Amino acid sequence: MDVRRSSLFLYIRETNRLYPMEEVRQNSVRAWLLAARPKTLAAAVAPVAVGCALAYYFNAFQWVPALCCLLFAVAMQIAANLINDLYDFLKGSDGEDRLGPPRATAQGWITPDRMKIGILVVVAMGCLFGSVLMLYVGWWLVAVGIFCVLFAYFYTSGPFPLAYNGLGDVAVVAFFGLVAVGFTAYVQILSWPVALTLAGIATGLAVNVLLVLNNYRDVENDAKSGKRTVVVLLGKRFGLYLYLCSGLAAVLLAGVSCYWLGLKPYAFLWMVPYLLLHFLTWGKIRKIDQPAMLNALIGETSRNMLVFAVSMVGILCMFKM
Repeated sequence: MDVRRSSLFLYIRETNRLYPMEEVRQNSVRAWLLAARPKTLAAAVAPVAVGCALAYYFNAFQWVPALCCLLFAVAMQIAANLINDLYDFLKGSDGEDRLGPPRATAQGWITPDRMKIGILVVVAMGCLFGSVLMLYVGWWLVAVGIFCVLFAYFYTSGPFPLAYNGLGDVAVVAFFGLVAVGFTAYVQILSWPVALTLAGIATGLAVNVLLVLNNYRDVENDAKSGKRTVVVLLGKRFGLYLYLCSGLAAVLLAGVSCYWLGLKPYAFLWMVPYLLLHFLTWGKIRKIDQPAMLNALIGETSRNMLVFAVSMVGILCMFKM
């Protein structure tokens, strides 16, 4: 009998050792919590926070649509995580040589059939939260919701999965940047100034840094499994500098958006903490030659992403019109 189907142990790979944790029973609440990947939800919260700050800057912030945007974004992030978990397993990308944190389907914590049901439930909940926003904008917003659901599905599945064909980075910047930031602000201010586009792309780039780190770590395994990420296509050295330049480009566009809004130049000083942290983390990545050791920097990269969002929120709220 497969021991994974009754009593399973979670292991997290840090440096070169494995640390045992408590049991994970199949299809249990803990199994679903691990599959949802709570640490990644910052990628859903950060863009919504920036979008809400933009709405506040234009004196249009509203709690109800802001909350609905947050719940919808979190639901779509969880749905994308579950879909990624399932289809990476079905495609063979999450084998025994996986370097990142263990995945629920591959470990047997959740069966594929249950995972499919869970995906449908989470997507339905997200659509329920998103439907409230139509009261503020109109029925046409359904198209945006459909786009988000399709993004979550086609990112790692379908006949042309974006993550497997070098388009994962573009998709992340578009969804976590333009869509998440832009429409969070739009449903409140009911207009789309240029600053929304600039701030959206900037935030998307800051979020995408986390994907770049994962792809940089997994470049060898991805190449073996046929997952053609940008790092696989253009090389590991390119991935290292893509990490650095994505953060720098995020700061540059954030500065341009501040300038477009007519903010004072010294408002940009709020981005200095993010710049310093981003450089420090990149410096650590350069010194690591064992991919498994990069897992310790995933948390740092997520922290940096939140610092970027907090900096943007601080700028928009402290220097509003």
